[in-house]
Amino acid sequence: MKNVLDKVRDELRNNVDENALATGQKFSKEKLKHYGVRTSVVRKIGKTFFKVIDSRSKSEIYGLCEDLWKSGYLEESIIASNWSHYLHKRYEPADFSIFQKWINKYIKNWASCDTFCNHTMGGFIEKYPSYVEKLQDFAKSENRWMRRAAAVSLIIPARKGKFLKDILEIADILLLDKDDLVQKGYGWMLKVASESHQKEVFDYVIKKKLVMPRTALRYAIEKMPKDLRSVAMAR
Repeated sequence: MKNVLDKVRDELRNNVDENALATGQKFSKEKLKHYGVRTSVVRKIGKTFFKVIDSRSKSEIYGLCEDLWKSGYLEESIIASNWSHYLHKRYEPADFSIFQKWINKYIKNWASCDTFCNHTMGGFIEKYPSYVEKLQDFAKSENRWMRRAAAVSLIIPARKGKFLKDILEIADILLLDKDDLVQKGYGWMLKVASESHQKEVFDYVIKKKLVMPRTALRYAIEKMPKDLRSVAMAR
């Protein structure tokens, strides 16, 4: 099984793109550890090698994912995120603690956070809706990535019109967060929720707009009609 990771890493090194290597850091305030491989290529590499391990036990695959997370490389975190998402039909409640640990221990940038949480955590929450309440604990964490995860784990479910009550409760917890990446995260969550629940999200924004950071507010109303955006942005 370890040989698979050696081959994955060899393939990543063989696909370094000088432009991606040079420009990758521009998209992150945090210092990135990355090979410089385009995301589309990383996904293809991950998909190719998942076919090699697909027949193995879930615990073995999670072990490989953890080794990828431990490396700290952005590209390896994307592959780990995709591999864990490919297992969504095999999720069990006990997996939640594994996913929580990965977020808290290994995630160090927004790209890893969003790739993992949008799909793996989002898929888990959809399969086990009672666990959505645990995202409120994430929202109270001292770890900025746990707090962002509380919001971005609900992006895909929100796109389907799900979990509005929980979304508004998480937005309440994160409302005054001073971290701009957390503000953008919960603003994004509200924006996606507004596609199915425009009135409820608009009413929420109007109620909170005097204290809501402008960054979060702008994200939240981005998909709304111009007249509603104007009302929300008015001082």
